[in-house]
Amino acid sequence: MEDQQRLNNLLSEINVYRQQAELIQQQVELIQASISEVDALSNTLDDIEGKDSIEAFVPVGAGSFVKGELKNTDEIIVSIGSGIAVKKDADGAREILSRQKEELQDSLDKMLANLQQVTDVVGNLSAQAEQLTAAAQGNMTQMS
Repeated sequence: MEDQQRLNNLLSEINVYRQQAELIQQQVELIQASISEVDALSNTLDDIEGKDSIEAFVPVGAGSFVKGELKNTDEIIVSIGSGIAVKKDADGAREILSRQKEELQDSLDKMLANLQQVTDVVGNLSAQAEQLTAAAQGNMTQMS
């Protein structure tokens, strides 16, 4: 019975770590999406730089867009976090985006390292659970 209790505890612990891994995986996906957005904005800056005006689809809400003309593409309002945005030229905006991407990449690296640690723990606990199960089955076979 002691082995059964230990097995139940291991299985509970495994479930907790698996849930933690799922949460970390969701965070990883959010960070990856943010990195993609920064990359897309950087590419857009490259495309519009130096142009007097450019046609674009402007969001007007509820997933709807209107064709419009962007003028003065030399000034870009860039979010710097916490609901704050600043006006920058293309180079200044790229500088901010570069820093944001570095921070996101650092966060991603940390999340992936955490995910690997949790995955390793789950693997170790699963191996222990399998050993207990095999030992219990061996004892049951001997009793028969």
